[in-house]
Amino acid sequence: MHIDGQCHCGRVTYEADIDPDLVSICHCTDCQNLTGSPYRVTIATDCTKLRLTGAPPKIYVKTGDNGRRRFQHFCPDCGSPLFTGGEGVDAAEIGIRWGSIRQRDTLSPKRQIWCRSALPWIDQVRSLPGNPTD
Repeated sequence: MHIDGQCHCGRVTYEADIDPDLVSICHCTDCQNLTGSPYRVTIATDCTKLRLTGAPPKIYVKTGDNGRRRFQHFCPDCGSPLFTGGEGVDAAEIGIRWGSIRQRDTLSPKRQIWCRSALPWIDQVRSLPGNPTD
């Protein structure tokens, strides 16, 4: 599937070809910390299938508990998270952050990872009272 996306301010834009079956939710504490949310949704794809069409993102390097370095790509102006990548054996794949994709309403998660860090109330969200516009 062909997708396109951008950061919140529109400075960093991209196009990519992805497999919709590779959408996943990550509950790890790094994703919680980096997003300020209970989890992050990412779509993995081959790094050769991503093409930047706007300004380049800034990169923050995070070393995981396993010692592997992860490159967090984000907009230097608005701070929107856009991609994650790695080095060595992890260099061939890039993770596109679901929130930056224009077609995100058609891309539902197919799996979850790092579930041991999932917050205990996550399954109760649907039962909370809500307002469609506020």
